[in-house]
Amino acid sequence: MIISSIEKRRGRRVDVYVDGRLALTLAKELAVERGLRAGATITSDQLSELAEEGARRGALEAGLRLLSNRLRSEEELRRRLADKRYSKKAIDSALARLRELGYVDDEVFARYWAETRQAQRPRSQRLLASELRRHGIDKETAEQATADISDEDAAYLAASGRLRALRGQEYGAFRERLGRFLTSRGFGYDIARQVIERCWAEREATEGEMS
Repeated sequence: MIISSIEKRRGRRVDVYVDGRLALTLAKELAVERGLRAGATITSDQLSELAEEGARRGALEAGLRLLSNRLRSEEELRRRLADKRYSKKAIDSALARLRELGYVDDEVFARYWAETRQAQRPRSQRLLASELRRHGIDKETAEQATADISDEDAAYLAASGRLRALRGQEYGAFRERLGRFLTSRGFGYDIARQVIERCWAEREATEGEMS
């Protein structure tokens, strides 16, 4: 078989035509690296190998782009790459390389996720561990990442960010609305009740000092 032509596409990719038909699309860098040129002979096995190598590199580049936004779990990356139609073989290769480079580490991801969530949107230890499981983190790793979380401290932190919206509320409405909010963040009744009473007492004390 003969390479008929190599035509440029957008995004630094090229179409490789063999015997007058489009055979595959590759990154321009790979085509140059392999010395592809019009008029050269190429075998079916070589085409297959090029297609596989192109897919491996494409999956790796896609994984790196996903990681440029934030850390991700291995399972999350696998799902996203599968959504982009990469083969399992290409995905396995990309993830192996990302692990080797230190860009994919589920223990690091779990700690990052737990710390970020608790800083921005505090929730219960149980709910946070459940979120990690949905990201493909195994039970043991999820439990280790959330082991130091105090539900009482987290609930108080979450409630503190909600108090402005409850300003001026009577006790009944204050308790009901803050209770629903804390429940939505995964906190149990006892923790929610303690935090509600603490926040109400602090508000009463503050208003008393101002009067």
